[in-house]
Amino acid sequence: MWKEFRQFIMRGNVLDLAVGVIIGSAFTGLVTSLTKNLINPIIALFTRSTNLEGLSFTVIGAKFTYGAFLNDVINFLIVAFVVFLMVKGANKLLPKKDAAPAGPTKEEALLTEIRDLLKDK
Repeated sequence: MWKEFRQFIMRGNVLDLAVGVIIGSAFTGLVTSLTKNLINPIIALFTRSTNLEGLSFTVIGAKFTYGAFLNDVINFLIVAFVVFLMVKGANKLLPKKDAAPAGPTKEEALLTEIRDLLKDK
C-alpha cells in the first residue's frame, strides 16, 4: 500500500497540483494584504471609514456586514484578473494547434483516384 501511495504522489499531475495549491494560498494572502492595506484606505477616503469590514447595517436585529462582502468581491476581481492575464500570456507563448485542412490533401485525392480506378478494373 505504501508503495502504491508513493507512486501516486510522485506522478507529475499530483505534484503540479500540490505546487499550484501552495502558490495559490500564498497568492491569496498577497491579494488579501493588497486589498486590506492599499485598496481599503483609498476607499476609506470616500466612505470615511478606515475598515471596510466594519461597514454594516442592521434590520430587525440581523446584522448585514456588506463591507466584508465588498472585501471578498475586490479580492475575487483581483485574482480573476491575474488568472486572466496568466491564461492570455500562456496562450501567446504556447504554439497554436493547426486546424485540420477543410478537404482532402493532394495525396489523399490521388490515392482515392487510384483506388477508384482499381475498383473499376
